[in-house]
Amino acid sequence: MARSYDLHVVRDCINGGWALFSGGRALSHHRTQRYAMKVGRHVARRRGIDLVTHGRDGRIRSKDSYGNESSRRDTEH
Repeated sequence: MARSYDLHVVRDCINGGWALFSGGRALSHHRTQRYAMKVGRHVARRRGIDLVTHGRDGRIRSKDSYGNESSRRDTEH
């Protein structure tokens, strides 16, 4: 079975804008964080993995799970 990595939305310092990373590799680059999160949610749902969003300072802003988790509702949002 293939290993599934979390999906991260991080600031792209080289190209400007925001990037989606998984397993240490950039999957895509986007002009805005909002659009990167939109694409990230779609990919995370399809793969059943977590989406971790980082702020401009690199610290984690939010983490949403789209994989195997308990039946209790996520209280972060």
